[in-house]
Amino acid sequence: QVQLVESGGGLVQAGGSLRLSCAASGSIFSINVMCWYRQAPGKQRELVARMPSSGGTNYADSVQGRFTISRDNAKNTVYLEMNSLKPEDTAVYYCYSNLRDRRLGRIGDYWGQGTQVTVSS
Repeated sequence: QVQLVESGGGLVQAGGSLRLSCAASGSIFSINVMCWYRQAPGKQRELVARMPSSGGTNYADSVQGRFTISRDNAKNTVYLEMNSLKPEDTAVYYCYSNLRDRRLGRIGDYWGQGTQVTVSS
């Protein structure tokens, strides 16, 4: 069974930095893409950053230049380095992956449990 486990959230002052990690484990054959989403109270979940295995990165306009997504393929882990944090970055951050499960032999969507990021003003 595939699992995504996030870590690294917390409380930080505006202007500060945090680094989130998401480790994918289980019967993984291949990963197509790993992403970070976030959901603030009363708002829809939104894409923050994505990193397809084919290469390249994409960012939401609101985080461009402040956040950096990276991957360690050997560890099936994706990171989100967040700098110059703002109170409006406060949200639950979720890791997402589209991958092929080795045991099931099919491609599916997987989500982590989420990690809270709170930025105080």
